[in-house]
Amino acid sequence: MSDHSEASVAPVEAYEPPYYVAVFTAVRTQDQSGYSETSTRMEDLVKDVPGFLGMDHAQTPGGLGITVGYFRDAEALAEWRSDAEHRAAQKRGRAEWYQSYTLHVAKVERSRGFARAQVRQSPKAD
Repeated sequence: MSDHSEASVAPVEAYEPPYYVAVFTAVRTQDQSGYSETSTRMEDLVKDVPGFLGMDHAQTPGGLGITVGYFRDAEALAEWRSDAEHRAAQKRGRAEWYQSYTLHVAKVERSRGFARAQVRQSPKAD
């Protein structure tokens, strides 16, 4: 979706399974007119779907982009899939923005996370 270089870098937390993931992997075309605005709108819109848990993004230097959406249940994912504005963005993506893409939907059966504890430095005494 959009460029997240300004956002803090942290993965979506591990949730208690089961839940669903939609993994969208794409290579974009040269012409990206309107992509950024539409991507931002889709990110805002999906947050309103009851059961939406979060989204991770990654982009390789070679241009492969991966977006993973996390949904509490199949109904939440179905609501997102059938959203009229999302469907219109998908259609435009196929017509203009994507050279190729794949979509994988899976039910998560195991989930765990790790975060290194922050090391706090004490102030130096004079």
